[in-house]
Amino acid sequence: MNTRRPHGPHSGAVSESPFADPGIRQAFRGTTLLVGCYAGLSVLALIAVVLLRNHHDLVTDAVWVRAVIVVATSILMVSFAVRTSRGHSRSYLRLRLASAIMLVAIAVIIALPGAFPVWLKVEQGVCGALLAGVVMVVNGKRMRSAFAAGQVRP
Repeated sequence: MNTRRPHGPHSGAVSESPFADPGIRQAFRGTTLLVGCYAGLSVLALIAVVLLRNHHDLVTDAVWVRAVIVVATSILMVSFAVRTSRGHSRSYLRLRLASAIMLVAIAVIIALPGAFPVWLKVEQGVCGALLAGVVMVVNGKRMRSAFAAGQVRP
């Protein structure tokens, strides 16, 4: 008796055949590593916010809000990356969207004069570099072609 879930057009996962490609497997590992580093750095930044909470020049209300949002989205992105590496096309789409949106948000944070302290802008710059790597990999031809069949369905 076959207990494996089908990989048909309505299963939520794409065919495993493109995932036999070592380049695709490496792209999945790289993406998961980059997203994991982004999440780890985000958690460290939130810990810094908590530790520096009494230094109102370093930790403003905007810093609190930003740190919490970044940790929450980074945790979601980890789940998207893990599910993407398992062939789930909807998680792949979510990872593509979330990484691009967060990259734009980081660019805005860095560009806004005076809204955030320098230490947070530097941390966000590093996060942006990690996410730029994610955006490049998940939007690359190799990854898109692996998910082409899964992206067509609703």
